[in-house]
Amino acid sequence: METLLLALSTGLGLGFSPWAPGTVGALLGLPLAWWLLGRPRRVQFALTAALLVAAMPVCHQAATALGFKDDGRIVLDEIVAFPVAVLGQATARHPAALAGAYVVYRGFDIAKPAPVSQAEALPGGIGIVLDDTVAAAMTWLVMAGGLSLWRRRAGRAG
Repeated sequence: METLLLALSTGLGLGFSPWAPGTVGALLGLPLAWWLLGRPRRVQFALTAALLVAAMPVCHQAATALGFKDDGRIVLDEIVAFPVAVLGQATARHPAALAGAYVVYRGFDIAKPAPVSQAEALPGGIGIVLDDTVAAAMTWLVMAGGLSLWRRRAGRAG
C-alpha cells in the first residue's frame, strides 16, 4: 500500500527529480488537462473536483510517510491542480496556450503570492492541495484574459 501511495504522490517517481521536482512532476498535469479539455464542461469540472478531493488524503498520507508537511517529492497536488488553470477554456487545448498556462501556473506556485501562501498554511492534505489549486485558479484568470485577447486578435486577422 505504501508503495502505491508513494508512486501516486510522487507522480510515478517524477517527484524524485533532482532538479525542480514540482515543475518536473507537474508536467503530468499537461496531458491530463489536454484530455479533460476534450470533455464536456460539466465532466471537466466534476472530474477535476473529484481528483482534487481524492488527492488530499493521498498527499496527507504521503507527507506523513515522508516526514514533511509539503515534501517537495509530493507532486500529485501539482498534477491534479493544473487542469484548474484551463478548465472550461477550449482554446487552451492549443499547445501554445497549454504551455503558457503551465509557465504561469508554475510561477504562481513557486512565488506563492498571498492567497497561495495562505492556502498552503491550512493543515494536512487540504493545504498541500489547496495552495496549488489557488495558484491554478489565479492562472485561470490570466488565461481567460489572454485567450480572450488571442481570439479577438485572430478574429481581426481573418
